[in-house]
Amino acid sequence: MFKMPEYEAPDFSAEELKNAPNARWEAVEKDGVAPENYHSTSMYPEYFKLNGEWLLPARSRMDSSVVWAQDGTLKVVENRNLKKGDRVILGRTERGEEGIYLHTTGFEKKRDASEDQFVFRQGRSRETSYARDYDRLFELLKYEREHGNVVWVMGPAFSFDADARKAMSAMIDNGYVDGLMAGNALATHDLEGAMFHTALGQDIYTQKCHPNGHYNHLDVLNRVRRSGSIPQFIEDYKIDNGIIYSCVKNDVPFVLTSSIRDDGPLPEVIGDAYAGQSTMRAMVEKATTVICLATMLHTIATGNMTPSYTVTEDGTVRPVFLYTVDADEFVVNKLLDRGSLSATTIVTNVQDFISLTVKGLGLM
Repeated sequence: MFKMPEYEAPDFSAEELKNAPNARWEAVEKDGVAPENYHSTSMYPEYFKLNGEWLLPARSRMDSSVVWAQDGTLKVVENRNLKKGDRVILGRTERGEEGIYLHTTGFEKKRDASEDQFVFRQGRSRETSYARDYDRLFELLKYEREHGNVVWVMGPAFSFDADARKAMSAMIDNGYVDGLMAGNALATHDLEGAMFHTALGQDIYTQKCHPNGHYNHLDVLNRVRRSGSIPQFIEDYKIDNGIIYSCVKNDVPFVLTSSIRDDGPLPEVIGDAYAGQSTMRAMVEKATTVICLATMLHTIATGNMTPSYTVTEDGTVRPVFLYTVDADEFVVNKLLDRGSLSATTIVTNVQDFISLTVKGLGLM
């Protein structure tokens, strides 16, 4: 059975923290511009001493400023979203010297003294055994379906395979998906699969190319734009299968963000990069588990805005679980290299991953 890791807060009675000064702040003078010497956040819990009390922001992300709001709470805000008059925390040290404390070990298990200090195969590669990772994921997903919020970040590889589409639809239909983030391609080719049983003109089961099949995704784009929205297209053309269909049917929100190379795009695709980032951030802020699948750029973007923790309504500090799955070792290691140290990485193709997951959950 899944057991939520317990959070151990810092010992604020320790001499260096008890005697730490209050954090300094300075008001923003111009919208979108932080004061000099602003403090930039990490993915870890960070405490700030204000009026003699250590405070933890409930929602965080990397590379942002901390605003001491007028209601006394702390808000983590991207610098571009700062407003004139916002009180921004200052300081570049993180051990209490400036009233700022970075806490990296809140969920860390104590190392067993009997464990060997030198061991083989600690990296993550195609040769790694992932059986235990899958079992833990199954336990986590069952828990999160009842108690959490699971966001899936998906590349278009899902839409190229009939079984992967069916498996992901089963995940959505059975309540294991609370939000989906992707680009124009995933949605376009999934809807192409629903209408023509192809992706980029190739049959999603036999892989046989259809005559003039390269028009199929363009025709889908054109028809969705004529309908005015994806839900209206689904109704107009009696679409009854696929990932996006399942999201619409089950009222699961999705965020589609654009690329400079997009065809169309679909009406729901957000063309403004920063508006897209903000919409993704709003979805990530609700998430307690994030699973990124076969999309390097979306994975890195999501990893940068996903903290290692969140604070629940009852004040409990709990971890945010982050998974990244890709057939390319470079992609999963890229996420780790960017500081997302709490990520669980699995090197495999996502079609196999999702098929194993639905079977492990007993859905197919």
